Amino acid sequence: MLRVSDVSVSFGGVRALDGVSFEVPEGQVCGVIGPNGAGKTTLFDVVSGLRRPNAGRVSVAGEDLTRASALRRARRGLRRTFQRTQVFGRLTVAGNVLAALDWHGGGGGLVADLVGRPARRRLERERRARVDEVLELCGLTALRDAYAAALPVGQRRLVELARALADRPRLLLLDEPTSGLDAEQTARLRAVVAAQETTVLLVEHDMGFVMDACDRLVVLDLGRVIATGPPDEVREDPVVRAAYLG
Repeated sequence: MLRVSDVSVSFGGVRALDGVSFEVPEGQVCGVIGPNGAGKTTLFDVVSGLRRPNAGRVSVAGEDLTRASALRRARRGLRRTFQRTQVFGRLTVAGNVLAALDWHGGGGGLVADLVGRPARRRLERERRARVDEVLELCGLTALRDAYAAALPVGQRRLVELARALADRPRLLLLDEPTSGLDAEQTARLRAVVAAQETTVLLVEHDMGFVMDACDRLVVLDLGRVIATGPPDEVREDPVVRAAYLG
């Protein structure tokens, strides 16, 4: 589903990513780990289209999206959460999730809105049913009418997750998803990730979560990949232990 090929990014004389290559098979959960400054967030920015690499390619489902905008990648089914939560504070929790579906439009334009065509009403019911489904999955049903700005960081992070899931992404990027979550919310997140059929790429410092949730790991250090493989194998790698886990 995701192929990163020889990607390099430089900031002046600093090489943030240096020839990074790895693949994530469809349906798998892949964790990206490494010490601070290893290049994890830069990698996420490249994959999601917020930053173009100086060299290399990014492909999703066989399509080269290296020069595609973040918007085009979103239209191809890529969704992302952020290390610092990005919610629509003036919308309710349900409104935040519904916003992820509105880009599809309803057909018929303003006239259809005014006369309430049956097809438009059916589509609206389907979207609201999807919102209800995702809110239940993320444990947010009781907060559906609360304004997102009023929520603590852990609940805002779950709202962001629900919004990312609403449109059934093909590739989901989660940037430090457990940050700000309590133990119950982290367990909920783990269950949500496990229940998804989509491909997931996540950056996370919680090693317990990473080892439980991920099928494979990519380890970065100083902008380079130093190990890839199943969590148990990576955990025992002496190079990884020296650079990060030791």
